[in-house]
Amino acid sequence: MGRPAALILAGGKALRLGGVEKPLLGIGGRTLLARILAALGESVAAVAISANGDPARFSRFGLPVLADGPFEGEGPLAGVLAGLDWAGGIGVESLLSVPGDTPFLPAGLAAALAPPPAVAASGGRRHHLAALWPLSARDALRRRLTAPGPRAVAAFADAIGVRVVPFACAPWDPFLNINTPADLAEAEAIAERVPA
Repeated sequence: MGRPAALILAGGKALRLGGVEKPLLGIGGRTLLARILAALGESVAAVAISANGDPARFSRFGLPVLADGPFEGEGPLAGVLAGLDWAGGIGVESLLSVPGDTPFLPAGLAAALAPPPAVAASGGRRHHLAALWPLSARDALRRRLTAPGPRAVAAFADAIGVRVVPFACAPWDPFLNINTPADLAEAEAIAERVPA
């Protein structure tokens, strides 16, 4: 199996941070998005951003920006489906999804999660959006989003038989995500110890 495509999920509302565009926040002199792209590096075949609204806000990164289309408002699974559709169009067999507010992703994440479906875990928690999805999950995901019912990422992941892949939390949690001012302060402290 070749390299997967990657999707950076940037659609959160960031209410606890005053509604800022989290992937564009800076820590240690670089945006979260730039740090995520550096972590993905050459391990993926292509990268897209999942976000609704004006795509121009991400134009400096030169990446495709995928809207949720007919499933806008249905949560992050809508972004995953848009990513799977895009990945299918560029001829890859799997999609690595990562949250747009996780600046310290481990290098080689896609390889560590292979083969799909797989989800990362650290500190006893599953990170359902740090996951490797097979393109074969597209139809099941489209059916789930078309039918009434819950939109929980965990439930869908379990339904397709996801494996859980644990990652160490030392010297920090590689899946630290920034939701609050305290998280941002913690990330700033870590960034002082991580090369930019």
